[in-house]
Amino acid sequence: LYYDAMNEMGLSMAGLHFPGNAIYLPSKKDMDNIAPFEFIPWVLGQCSTIKEARNFIRQINLIDAPFSRELPITPLHFMISDKNESIVVEPLNAGVKIYDNPIGVLTNNPPFDIQLSQQNKFEILPGDWSSQSRFVKAAFVTSNSVCESCEHSSVNQFFHLLNAVAQPRLSTEMKNGLFEITIYSSCCNLDKGIYYYKTYNNSQIIGIDMFLEDLEHNQLISYPLLKEETFFIQNKNI
Repeated sequence: LYYDAMNEMGLSMAGLHFPGNAIYLPSKKDMDNIAPFEFIPWVLGQCSTIKEARNFIRQINLIDAPFSRELPITPLHFMISDKNESIVVEPLNAGVKIYDNPIGVLTNNPPFDIQLSQQNKFEILPGDWSSQSRFVKAAFVTSNSVCESCEHSSVNQFFHLLNAVAQPRLSTEMKNGLFEITIYSSCCNLDKGIYYYKTYNNSQIIGIDMFLEDLEHNQLISYPLLKEETFFIQNKNI
């Protein structure tokens, strides 16, 4: 199961929670019937550019098929990006809709066309963590971002942009002692094939370079999620 991923050709995808709007349909003849949990590996396993992905997606039907009885179907919409452009894919009642995404930003709800149109209604940056507000803030900080061109500076800046819309643990409890937080943040370098991440409890930026692995290997390669912060006391031995 993937929430976000990239392939060695420089194409990446992310699935975002889309409750109340995602509609998965029954199977249809003469179409590629794909379950939502198959969608990301299906596209990334066959496409290398947004242009190729568009052609594949026009032939698909995202169907109402859960991964298992224990894991019910998740309502999602998707952002797909290569080095040059980005699109949003949404499963709706009329079928799969593809939107151009000129600003390269997507949050949860509402549907993308509404997210895009409503950002002009804000005269100042909103301060809450609703999906629409996070969309407006993310679009603003991304379009106005300035950083050096080196790898570390760019990646560091990327995570600062994500921090602007990250959800901290606040006083509103959901249930069973859980809170709505940004569990992890990630960044994909599509040129170098490096996946960076950090978690809520570990702010260190951690990278995995896919090209250091044997991409023709027939076994899954995995790494433990580094979730605990390492604190460095600079004057400990003074």
